[in-house]
Amino acid sequence: MLTRKKFLGLTATALAAPMVISSTARAADKVITWKSSGHGPASDPSQIYHDKCCNAITKASGGRLVVKPFVGGSIVPAYKELDAVDQNVLQFCYTCPMYNLDKWKAAGLISSRPGALPGEALRSWFDFAGGADLMNKMMEGYNVMTFPGALSPLPEEVFFHSKVKLEGMQSIKGLKARCMGDGGEILKRMGAATVIIPGGELFEAMQRGTIDAFEYSTLASNWTMHFNEVAKYVYLSSTRAPSDPQVFYVNKDAWAKLPDDLKELVQAVVAKYTQDQHEYLVAESLKAVEKFKAAGNEVLRVPKDIDEALLAEADKFYAEKSKSEKPIFKEIYESMKNFGIAYAAVK
Repeated sequence: MLTRKKFLGLTATALAAPMVISSTARAADKVITWKSSGHGPASDPSQIYHDKCCNAITKASGGRLVVKPFVGGSIVPAYKELDAVDQNVLQFCYTCPMYNLDKWKAAGLISSRPGALPGEALRSWFDFAGGADLMNKMMEGYNVMTFPGALSPLPEEVFFHSKVKLEGMQSIKGLKARCMGDGGEILKRMGAATVIIPGGELFEAMQRGTIDAFEYSTLASNWTMHFNEVAKYVYLSSTRAPSDPQVFYVNKDAWAKLPDDLKELVQAVVAKYTQDQHEYLVAESLKAVEKFKAAGNEVLRVPKDIDEALLAEADKFYAEKSKSEKPIFKEIYESMKNFGIAYAAVK
C-alpha cells in the first residue's frame, strides 16, 4: 500500500515520468493480466483516460502487468463495475463513487455532492488529509480498495442540459430530470421528478422525451457526446456538483499478489493520468463554452433562488443523514467539512 509519505516522494519523480522496466530485464517474470472497465461510453473523456491509463501501465511495466481496458457496460452492466471488482470478474475499474449508494450512503459524500469541496481541494483531501483511508474504511467487508492518487476530481459538472428554460424554483417543480447521487435525492426533495439513466442512454432519452433535462459530467465531455443537439439550454453552477470525481478501485487479492515495484508503478501511473484528465478537462471546458454557443445553445447561470434553495436543502439532508446513517457517514462528512473550512480560510 502506498503511504502518503511514499506518495509525496513519487510526485517528484514517477508521477512526472513513470518508470519503464524493459521486457528483456523481466522476461522470466510471469505475466499478470488484469481486466479493467470504465463506466462511460467510448466517447466519454473519462473512458478515454481510463483506457490510456491501462495501456500506460502495461507499457511502463514492460509487459509484466497487462491491464486490458474495457468500455463501460461491456463486461458488466453500467455502474456495476465496483461489484465486479469485488467478485474478481474485473481486477480494476474507474467509476464514480455515487454509483455505489446502494452499498454505502457515504459514497455520495465523495462524489458530485451539492456544497462539496471544489476539485483542487477534493484531491488534496483525498490524497493527503485522510480521504482515501476513509473511503477504504467505508468499504470494509468488500474485497475492494483504493489509494492516494486514484481520484480525479474533474471540473464542476454542468448543472443541467435542458429543453426547459429555468425561470426560478417554479421550473424545478415536476421537472423530469436525470440526476444521480445525492444531488438527485436533494432535487427530488425540492420537487423535481428525478430518474437514474446511464450516460450512454441520455441522448436518446432526451430525443424520446423521457426526460426534459439532465446532468452529466463536464462541458468538455458533454460537447464530445453531442448533447448540444438535444437540449437548447446549458445551465452552469458550482452548487450541485463543484467537482465530478471518479476513482480507480482494485481487487484486494489481485493487489496483494503484485510485487511491490509493480504496486508503486500502478499508483504512479494512475496518479499521473487522473491529474492529466482533470487538467485536460479544465482547459477543454473553457473551449467548449464557445462551441456550445456557436452551435446555437444558450449558456446560462442557474437562477439564484435555485442555487440558494439547493444549498439550504443540502444542509438539511446531510444533517439528517449524519444522525441516521452509520458512523462512517458523519466521519467522512465532518472530515470534508473541516478541510473545506480550512481551505476557504486561506483563499
